[in-house]
Amino acid sequence: MKIALLDDPLDAARTSADWERLGPDAEIVVFERPFADRAAVLAALGGFEVIVAMRERTPLDAETIAGLGALRLIVTTGMRNAAIDLAAARARGIPVCGTEMFPSPTAELAWGLILALARRLPEQQASLRRGTWQSALGTMLAGKRLGLVGLGKLGSRMARIGAAFEMEPVAWSPNLTDERAAAGGARRVDKAELFATSDVISLHLVLSERSRGVVGAAEIGAMKPSAYLVNTSRAGLVDAEALGAALRAGTIAGAGLDVFAGEPLPPDDPVLGWPNTVLTPHLGYVTAETWRLTYGQALEDIEAWAAGTLLRRID
Repeated sequence: MKIALLDDPLDAARTSADWERLGPDAEIVVFERPFADRAAVLAALGGFEVIVAMRERTPLDAETIAGLGALRLIVTTGMRNAAIDLAAARARGIPVCGTEMFPSPTAELAWGLILALARRLPEQQASLRRGTWQSALGTMLAGKRLGLVGLGKLGSRMARIGAAFEMEPVAWSPNLTDERAAAGGARRVDKAELFATSDVISLHLVLSERSRGVVGAAEIGAMKPSAYLVNTSRAGLVDAEALGAALRAGTIAGAGLDVFAGEPLPPDDPVLGWPNTVLTPHLGYVTAETWRLTYGQALEDIEAWAAGTLLRRID
């Protein structure tokens, strides 16, 4: 059995689960780098029976699935993956199984970005290393308004942490009610109020055709000059051109971004030149604990399939 572990630039999946449990006939191959195009995917993965995919990295669309003649099982980290055509897999009789993921690492990273922006930590560290002691004034979070776009598992966790910082959590999403907002630890406000009055805005929506561009030029234009925007969800939620223009013009205080339209981010991408930003390479879920959970369960999914049953099927 040939098993491909995709999009693992750290080559950490190999040591995050006991793959030897599959026996001597199992061949595990790690693909650290993304594929250039569909032709490269087909050339590299044509002989593999099992693909373990990283969430929303390598596209496994209908044409790609049709071209992988040996493929018998797809496992994805997480319980959804918009890059996999589930209908195409189903039509070929290929089950798609998933894994659990921890909700805390992404929220923790979002707060890391917020704190780095508010206290200007990258700038302060760089100036300290150059020999300057205290180069800028920071901003305290207590007493400020935290605006959450999306109040699901992650948004609710953000609200609880925001309250611990003595912030005022408010939230908006298309279907949010007063009751659900209160249960999630926030007060529901309309979209216009959230963007016009929040000191920190953090995005926690699933990207879909409905949510794409939900933060556009109007929303960014309504933000206070002292406000920060943080996105650890998906780049497609935000109008990148409008955000870049606001940062260059100084009409908002800054942005913390963990997600980008093209990933890995090319070294010449204009985003890297945006001022007043803290940028991280999609680290929301990248922790040793997450890798042990997801690849441990991916191994369980493969073992179950090999034994004639299926675990955590998502198709």
